[in-house]
Amino acid sequence: MKTHDFDYELPQDRIAQTPIEPRDAARLMVLHRQTHQVEHHHFYEVGNFLEAGDLLVINDTRVIPARLYGRKKISAGKVEVLLLRKRDELNWECLVGGKRIRENNVIEFGEELTGEIIEDKGGSQRLIRFNRPIERYLSKIGNTPLPPYIHTRLENPERYQTVYAQWDGSAAAPTAGMHFTQPLMEKLREKGIQFAQVTLHIGLDTFAPVVEENPLEHRIHTEWCNVPQETVDLINQTKQRQRKVIAVGTTSVRALESAALHSGKSALSPYQGATDLYILPGFVFRVVDGMITNFHLPRSTLLMLVSAFAGREWILEVYQLAVKMGYRFYSFGDAMLIL
Repeated sequence: MKTHDFDYELPQDRIAQTPIEPRDAARLMVLHRQTHQVEHHHFYEVGNFLEAGDLLVINDTRVIPARLYGRKKISAGKVEVLLLRKRDELNWECLVGGKRIRENNVIEFGEELTGEIIEDKGGSQRLIRFNRPIERYLSKIGNTPLPPYIHTRLENPERYQTVYAQWDGSAAAPTAGMHFTQPLMEKLREKGIQFAQVTLHIGLDTFAPVVEENPLEHRIHTEWCNVPQETVDLINQTKQRQRKVIAVGTTSVRALESAALHSGKSALSPYQGATDLYILPGFVFRVVDGMITNFHLPRSTLLMLVSAFAGREWILEVYQLAVKMGYRFYSFGDAMLIL
């Protein structure tokens, strides 16, 4: 297995720059793993492929306005900071942009908030200690970070959130979930389809391509996740009734399968903590029976995860079909349902 095994050609005009309105008007490609049948629909029709008793597991993380602009205290040089992960109350792992951002530099963000570079982690990564908890300031000085391949200004930042986003902590959205509307969710509930929640706070590393020739040598990002008891109970009930557990997004997949790994050979149990689960072809899925996901970047860990679930060769064939048929790719793009 080589990283180039997960490559494909994508014309630039297939990368969606703006979201579809309404959310559930996105196209939906439905893949049936057993028969390799492919169907073409719209997301508002997703309930036609689900049955009463099926369980949709959603990631209720919320994107924070994680891009900050400041100036170095001494030289007044401009600095851009992107919050990646919260270490504790004051310390954050960040990406920084600017000239000569070194340890002990102090960055000013307005009159009250400052941050000191306390560790150079290599490249553009720094550990910053803020002088006070920053959460209260983000609504005023923070900006919503968009993926690097989106170049069009987003007029409504809420459009880069799911309608069920609850817990602040992500630098990127769980984009498969952005196709749901509240009316669609209510319609699914009326059909007897249930929803369960997990939380996985997404870092920008999710967009990083695998650059190593051997994907096994790639060091995957670590993220924080929570699979609560209530969700575990719903999953166990769903399995007992021989219905499907369908993960909404690759982040929900990683959260659920991380909980399964931490449960060992025992029944699924709750899990809260870090996960660096790297899913490649050959991985044995213990929880997930189906998946809703978007179309992912070439050579990405997300494409590798989907290939592990549905088969690499078939997925790449399906991606080429999607290109040919004008599907929209990446965060603001269309969706697929894999059953």
